[in-house]
Amino acid sequence: MEDWKDKLSSLYGAVPKADGADEAPTPAAPAGKQTLRVELDRRNGKPATLVTEFAGSDEELKALAKTLKVKCGAGGSARGGEILVQGDVRAKVAELLEGMGYRVRRIGF
Repeated sequence: MEDWKDKLSSLYGAVPKADGADEAPTPAAPAGKQTLRVELDRRNGKPATLVTEFAGSDEELKALAKTLKVKCGAGGSARGGEILVQGDVRAKVAELLEGMGYRVRRIGF
């Protein structure tokens, strides 16, 4: 009995992988070349630290957001090139980002 993958590959043939497809993607800009903006956001009534101007893939953004949220002990989200960390933790986030090699532009400190 054939598996659905076997049937599909027999219909379309094997699709060859492009050269270098196994390599990990390179970041869009290294940490030292990026300047991230750290500011306080109070749109929804509760304070939140907002990190913007990140240049990189969604996976890199989510990994950076997770690191910041864990080290700050807070929740948050990451989407559209922005990281939101719950609470007013601007100083700690800026310190962490500088420790990772990013340049930080502080807004409203």
